[in-house]
Amino acid sequence: MAAILTPGGAPLASVVRSRSHGANVLRRLVRNPVAMGAAALILLLILAALLAPWIMPADPFATSMFKRLRPIGTAGYPLGTDELGRDLLSRLILGGRLSLFMGIAPVLMAFVVGGALGVFAGYAGGKLNTVVMRCIDVLYAFPSVLLAIALSGALGAGITNALISLTVVFVPQIARIAESVTTQVRRSDYVDAARASGAGAFTIVRRHVLGNVVGPIFVYATSLISVSMILASGLSFLGLGVKPPQPEWGLMLNTLRTAIYSQPLIAALPGALIFVTSISFNMLADGLRQAMEVKQ
Repeated sequence: MAAILTPGGAPLASVVRSRSHGANVLRRLVRNPVAMGAAALILLLILAALLAPWIMPADPFATSMFKRLRPIGTAGYPLGTDELGRDLLSRLILGGRLSLFMGIAPVLMAFVVGGALGVFAGYAGGKLNTVVMRCIDVLYAFPSVLLAIALSGALGAGITNALISLTVVFVPQIARIAESVTTQVRRSDYVDAARASGAGAFTIVRRHVLGNVVGPIFVYATSLISVSMILASGLSFLGLGVKPPQPEWGLMLNTLRTAIYSQPLIAALPGALIFVTSISFNMLADGLRQAMEVKQ
């Protein structure tokens, strides 16, 4: 096969192939050791939560007052037992299900609702933008913790009400980001060209706007998962979230607080898992932001 020559007559050493944006993002993310380490830890926690019925060493609901507050390293109880004699390792593994679910689900629902509201307000502009965003600002004016506690207290304790409360907390934050990014994209030349060519608003949003705003919104939403986990654990700690005897890291932190003087390591385990998981989600969100080259 004849070599491909440059205009000067020299053979080309290689042919440079353009990569798609998604491939470039993945390549940069894989090269980030901190983000990949955080992603591996999150994946491990998710797998442990999904496979909990098969990997738990004991029944997480079996109680025994004769085995309460056994120390770490006790035979048959690698991480000891809680205040009712239940195997702490099994409860931590099973509790990861609700803790991760309560961290991810509200952000996912807020991503859909808040993103839709923000894109609509940002593209519509004018009075519609003013009405939607002023309504959003009413909720955004309240601190996240106080708003979550107030809504959960009004709706009552339980997983469903906690999910609703946390979703309402995060909708304004995501909507503001979506509105800001959409407003910038709406003023772009390619959007004006599409509008001048006769394309409808739905077509422009679907083909020209969403592809440019989903990335920044998704990165910001990912950073909220750690906040959601902490808020959900706080609600459970206050008795406004998950109800016993279901294991959840925030609820376990509450029930084990009486053991902080006798078995401080055991009492600190649920809090340590909340801390490590939240930091991992933050590191992954930072890695995604850098890989997608999204400016803060």
